[in-house]
Amino acid sequence: MADEAGAAVVLAAGGGERLRSERPKVLHPVGGRALVAWVVAAAREVGCSPIHVVVGRGAEEIRSVLEEEGLGGPDIVWVKQRQPKGTGHALLSVRGSLRAGGAVLVLSGDAPLVRPATLRALLDEARRGWGSLAVADLADPGSLGRVVHGDGRLERIVEAADASGRELEIRTANAGHYALPAPEIFDWLERLDTGNNQGELYLTDAVSAAARENPVACVEVEDASEVLGVNSRAELAAVQRVLYRRKVEALLEAGVTVLDPESVWVDAGVTVGQDSVLHPGVTLLGASRVGRGCTVHTGVWLRDAVLADEVDVLPYSVLDGARVASRCSVGPFARLRPEAILGEGARVGNFVEVKKSTLGPGVKASHLAYLGDTSVGAGANIGAGVITCNYDGKTKNRTVIGEGAFVGSDTILIAPVEVGAGGYTGAGSVITRDVPEEALAVGRARQKNIKRRPR
Repeated sequence: MADEAGAAVVLAAGGGERLRSERPKVLHPVGGRALVAWVVAAAREVGCSPIHVVVGRGAEEIRSVLEEEGLGGPDIVWVKQRQPKGTGHALLSVRGSLRAGGAVLVLSGDAPLVRPATLRALLDEARRGWGSLAVADLADPGSLGRVVHGDGRLERIVEAADASGRELEIRTANAGHYALPAPEIFDWLERLDTGNNQGELYLTDAVSAAARENPVACVEVEDASEVLGVNSRAELAAVQRVLYRRKVEALLEAGVTVLDPESVWVDAGVTVGQDSVLHPGVTLLGASRVGRGCTVHTGVWLRDAVLADEVDVLPYSVLDGARVASRCSVGPFARLRPEAILGEGARVGNFVEVKKSTLGPGVKASHLAYLGDTSVGAGANIGAGVITCNYDGKTKNRTVIGEGAFVGSDTILIAPVEVGAGGYTGAGSVITRDVPEEALAVGRARQKNIKRRPR
């Protein structure tokens, strides 16, 4: 497949001024990935290799992000565009490193909505002629370049900034994705000049010039949203909405119930099992994995969390880097922080916070508790208001609660401390020493009733 697809060039340099950001434009995240990562992933999916990434400002940061997102590798060729002189100049900078012949995909690093099916269609059309470009008919193309064509063949492309009033009335827009022949395209790029309103070398000028002598096909995209690029925060938000919509549509097709698709946000790297139910207002981020038959209620926020099968997460709970075994119940209003691990059938209830702690099978912590740096044995019960005091001002210390233990309401456990298997603590106790197995510990002052003086 890689040999059939050939190479790709992702133009990731330049732009971003309207985002008013110190971060390179193509690194702004949408749908769980950087903008440029979506484009590289699409090229990979159709088998392109090598993939040349043309970078300008923030080159090292772009490289680092692609590697972090699992999209680096030896097939990525990094090409530096020293000065931002437009898309034509960016592609021309690849000439010395592009060894492949035949059709080469040329993609915009700020246009993440392009589908692999569109890229395959571009390659197919390019092999039948000289080259191809993706187009879409839009009610309002706005700042997108206008495409003049006839019988599916390109006549010319006009950038919106240089278009006449009549040309701006054209509804066919340039999506910014091409399949072009190499090395032939470079000969056309060498002939460009900067005689335009932006003083740049336009790739569109080279493609238009080539189309006067060669058949360049116009490939209409399957989804008009594929033409959307990002040059402002508003456009970033619009692209994000499309990506989340696509992800939810894929979940629906896979057998997941999503009660209000418009209000549910699911990142690209998230998986959700069959017969799970997502209620309105759910947010699933990062590498979260939701098993089969789970119910995730309104307002739940997950990031890099893993839920096994048949887990019930009640409203407004936050799970960040937590691991939850099957048939657990979490919430409402619970918070599971990184390295929180719940064994099978455990229950964590209202306003309970768990951090870097393991709760064994069947453990119950139903109300208003904090468990930090703690190990809780199977079947133990944690009463309302229990606090593990894990920080002494210098170090974090662990608390160990044995199997079947019962920690009474409002107990404060001063770590390091251990409550043995089957041990009890009386309500309101401050526990500073280990509690033996099957023992009852009471650590509170004796009650003293004082008669009030008459007023």
